[in-house]
Amino acid sequence: MDTTIIYIALGLGGLILGFVIAKMLEKSKGSQLVGEAKKNASSIVKEAKSEAESIKKDKILQAKEKFIELKAEHEKVILNREKKMSEAEKRTRDKESQVSNELSRNKKLNSSLESKKKEYDDRLNFLDKRQAEVEKVHRRQVEQLEVISSLSAEDAKEQLIESLREEAKTDAMAFIQSSIEEAKLTAQQEAKKVVINTIQRIGTEESIENCVSVFNLESDDVKGRIIGREGRNIRALEAATGVEIIVDDTPEAIILSCFDSVRREVARLSLHKLVTDGRIHPARIEEIVKKTTKQINEEIAEVGKRTVIDLGIHGLHPELIKTVGRMKYRSSYGQNLLQHSREVAKLCGVMASELGLNPKLAKRAGLLHDIGKVPENETEVPHALLGMQWAEKYGEKPDVCNAIGAHHDEIEMTSLLSPIVQVCDAISGARPGARRQVLDSYIQRLKDLEDIAFGFSGVTKAYAIQAGRELRVMVESEKVSDDKAAQLSFEISQKIQTDMTYPGQVKVTVIRETRAVNIAK
Repeated sequence: MDTTIIYIALGLGGLILGFVIAKMLEKSKGSQLVGEAKKNASSIVKEAKSEAESIKKDKILQAKEKFIELKAEHEKVILNREKKMSEAEKRTRDKESQVSNELSRNKKLNSSLESKKKEYDDRLNFLDKRQAEVEKVHRRQVEQLEVISSLSAEDAKEQLIESLREEAKTDAMAFIQSSIEEAKLTAQQEAKKVVINTIQRIGTEESIENCVSVFNLESDDVKGRIIGREGRNIRALEAATGVEIIVDDTPEAIILSCFDSVRREVARLSLHKLVTDGRIHPARIEEIVKKTTKQINEEIAEVGKRTVIDLGIHGLHPELIKTVGRMKYRSSYGQNLLQHSREVAKLCGVMASELGLNPKLAKRAGLLHDIGKVPENETEVPHALLGMQWAEKYGEKPDVCNAIGAHHDEIEMTSLLSPIVQVCDAISGARPGARRQVLDSYIQRLKDLEDIAFGFSGVTKAYAIQAGRELRVMVESEKVSDDKAAQLSFEISQKIQTDMTYPGQVKVTVIRETRAVNIAK
């Protein structure tokens, strides 16, 4: 029993001893680990401290740099402010000096004005005194003359006036005689003016054109073929000719719209050929338009040649001949440009012959005066100057070029042809029936002419005749004398000239009729 207890006690002691030994071993291992951990911790702390020191130094450097930058900017702003303040102070000082100078100048001016005013008053008083003295001397001399001549001042004045009247009559008679002789010398020139005025009676066929043409069709079925599938035919035709083609509900008709008469004619002839042929498609359209354009250009050249030959003009440049031919397809205020230019050329020839100038050169200038109205490309240059440039380019004489450029007073006239072309252009455009005019405005102009005449006292009847180119006024013989009739004609013409706008000129004729009636019984 005792041995058993001993063995048990020994066993328990061994277990306790082993447990104690194990604990001791664990403690020794833990102390080693703690030591190692402390070493690692100290190394980490050292590294952290060194890294923190480097970061701290970097941040300090960055902060210093930022501070230096901010300081520099602040100093720059301060310098700018100081500069602006100095400039403002300088301007203020300048203004103060300017104001002080102005004040001193004003003071000087005021003082000088006061001195001049005083001087002027003194001179005025002196002149008044001298004038009074002169008048006294004049009266004394007149009295002495009256005593010497035994005539009063009024009698002397009458004698002087009578002698002057006789002398004036003699001079007037001499002037009248010289005027009559001068009138005889210039009678031939005045007769030529009368002949020139009669040229206004020339009239030609009126030609009215506009910006649309109507193409007639045999039936409305052709419209669909002209339009084509999805409109490709009409688009190809518009693109090839540059003309707007309007297909609407108008029976058996198509409208061609374009400001260029040549393009419109090309489109009309092309449509006619296409409809006649029956084959209408884009390729055929382009082919026909090219052929038609060539045909029209040839016709333009032919028209220009015929015109030049008819007027007897030689040596004209081929380009100018083409330009003359293009005038056939251009209208101005409803007046065909080629007809107008031919008419002006004829008028210029007649007028130049009457005035003893070269009629061929005048015809040349009259035919070419409106060539600037038919440019192939749009331009902002006035047609007179453009025509002058073309004439100079193609070798026309300086007198012809000046007449073309000056017929609307856009340049100075340097030759006698220039006023002739200007007058003939006005004659051709202003004669009755030359240009298209709306009927209502035409009737209103005639009515306004008559109303102006009725606005004067003594007028009984007034008639506007010759398309508004002449106004005949009948007056009462009891109220209007012969002299008053001439004055009334002048007043009516001046009233028309100031209150109305009209082409050419208006002749005012006042008729005063007196009748003596007796009855035989």
